[in-house]
Amino acid sequence: MSRIGKLPVQIPSGVKIALDGCAIQVQGPKGRLGRNLPADVKVLVEGETIRVEPLSLEAKHRAVQGLVRTLIANMVDGVTKGFERILEINGVGYRADLKGNVLNLSLGYSHPIEYKLPEGIGAEVEKQTKITVRGVDKELVGATAAKIRSFRGPEPYRGKGIKYADEKIIRKAGKTGKK
Repeated sequence: MSRIGKLPVQIPSGVKIALDGCAIQVQGPKGRLGRNLPADVKVLVEGETIRVEPLSLEAKHRAVQGLVRTLIANMVDGVTKGFERILEINGVGYRADLKGNVLNLSLGYSHPIEYKLPEGIGAEVEKQTKITVRGVDKELVGATAAKIRSFRGPEPYRGKGIKYADEKIIRKAGKTGKK
């Protein structure tokens, strides 16, 4: 049995859960999320908790128990607190600007990059070098932050590019030259 899958998910006040077969809808103060769950588990709503149980003790049923429990817990956290990823831009002349839901990036290319944020994602730019990506869907927030980072990933020699705020870039020494 999965150790994580056995733990119940607490439902905070103000959050509504709707189960319809294999589909779950979670609604809270920050928004609404829905997801289709695998049919290998059964989800039980008991008062203020949600429990996830495998249909049988077969490996294929036990394998998704922890995954489904974590997905449901992330949905509940998203509609109550929300998720955010912080990106930092390093480099001379590298900057970001937000106009509406379009993120304009100047990253040393011959053209500026205009990235339209997906629906349900908000962003905030501080001092043109710090981007905060916010939303209720953890998967979408992470994918959006990864997409923005992919426009100019950090390079190991000078540290230029876009990196996560909590990411450590291992720096390399440059060429030493002949003596």
